[in-house]
Amino acid sequence: MKRRDIIKRAGRNLRQAKGRTILTSLAIAVGSFTLTMALAAGQGTRNYADDLLKNNIDPQSMFIVKDKSLFEAGGTTSLQEYSEDIAASSGRPGATMKQLNTDDIKTLESVKNLSSLVPIYRLNPKYTSYEGNDKRFIAAIDYYDQTVLTQVKAGNVPPIGTPIGDGEIIIPHSYVESLGRSAQDMLGKKVSVTFVQQRASASQEQVQAALATGDVAAVQALLQPVEKVYEFRVRAVSKPSTMSFGGTPMMLISANKSKEINAFQTSGTEASGKYMGASGLAKKGVDPSELKKELEAKGYAVQTAKDAQGFLFTIVNTLQGIVGGFGLLALFASVFGIINTQYISVLERTSQIGLMKALGMPRRGIAKLFRYEAAWIGFLGGALGSLLAFILGTALNPQISKWLDIGDARLLDFVWWQNAILIGVLVLIAIVAGWLPARKAARLDPIEALRTE
Repeated sequence: MKRRDIIKRAGRNLRQAKGRTILTSLAIAVGSFTLTMALAAGQGTRNYADDLLKNNIDPQSMFIVKDKSLFEAGGTTSLQEYSEDIAASSGRPGATMKQLNTDDIKTLESVKNLSSLVPIYRLNPKYTSYEGNDKRFIAAIDYYDQTVLTQVKAGNVPPIGTPIGDGEIIIPHSYVESLGRSAQDMLGKKVSVTFVQQRASASQEQVQAALATGDVAAVQALLQPVEKVYEFRVRAVSKPSTMSFGGTPMMLISANKSKEINAFQTSGTEASGKYMGASGLAKKGVDPSELKKELEAKGYAVQTAKDAQGFLFTIVNTLQGIVGGFGLLALFASVFGIINTQYISVLERTSQIGLMKALGMPRRGIAKLFRYEAAWIGFLGGALGSLLAFILGTALNPQISKWLDIGDARLLDFVWWQNAILIGVLVLIAIVAGWLPARKAARLDPIEALRTE
């Protein structure tokens, strides 16, 4: 073979090798990009959730219930023995839950290190109407938890630990949008909420006694439900919570007003004196986790602010793992690309390997040469994927924050040492993938290799 042909062939092989190296590196870059984004999203979301809980929830807060399943799956769905303290769960059709009663509230109030105990009342409004709109709407309502700082779109809320006024109400922004109004325009507007008394049905004896008096109004009063309208003024419009995971938006009123409305609705019924749960605070200097153990020993289920944080982190970690799984699949596929690229490289450079061996290069040196090439492919792909993820993530961060309405928080937080470890792992994976081709190159017979064209 002429010298010119040999040079042309070597040049062609070199260009082909470079092309395969770039393509294989790009395959690794896809996995690196996905994993880098997953790490950044997980880190950013955890940081945001941590700041959100620290700045907006009293770390001493505790949520106390009688039914532990409320923290697990929203209530028990198996067949339950009848008890006055067991009721259907409003969160899940067909589910039941154990409720707190007045004796439980007294027991909790007697706990030395527990303060600011507030029973959680179940309020069921019939309909709601808003000033400036003649329609009536179905809306959910709950009490304002003063241990949590509600994020608002317009208006203001008191600092943590301070309740709102009994005549004030906070309405969610989604309700305001449904009314076709602006958040600022709703401030100070009147909200009327109609409730129906859930009293027991009149007995036959009561109806006959009313008929005997000849008082038609008395008979109608027995047969018709009693309605009562409560009026409030809008203090603030709340933002949709970025950590609610699709929770139902609620109007919020004071705990005192919730107690008054609950007493009206449940008067004379089995629901009177029954509560879904209670919120309270561990006294200053008391570890909420230790108080939690004390309450659990009394038969209650407790969730602390730290438990809520752990729940959020579990969801974040799960989502991060799902995204990361796709990145691992891409890396798994790229491993075979590295093996294929290196094997072809060995075949194309067989004569060169024979020449290097003939000139005295040991087997270990030949193997190292191919392992270094594999490491370079891994480094190039890992660095390229991480760099692209960083550039894109940095550009998207402000838009994501604006879209989610979370201020200046960054939901994609790139940590340099995490990316460095990721690239290092990819280099190691590439070296392992290139081990077999490197071994094949090292074991080539130099005489047979020199005969190969």
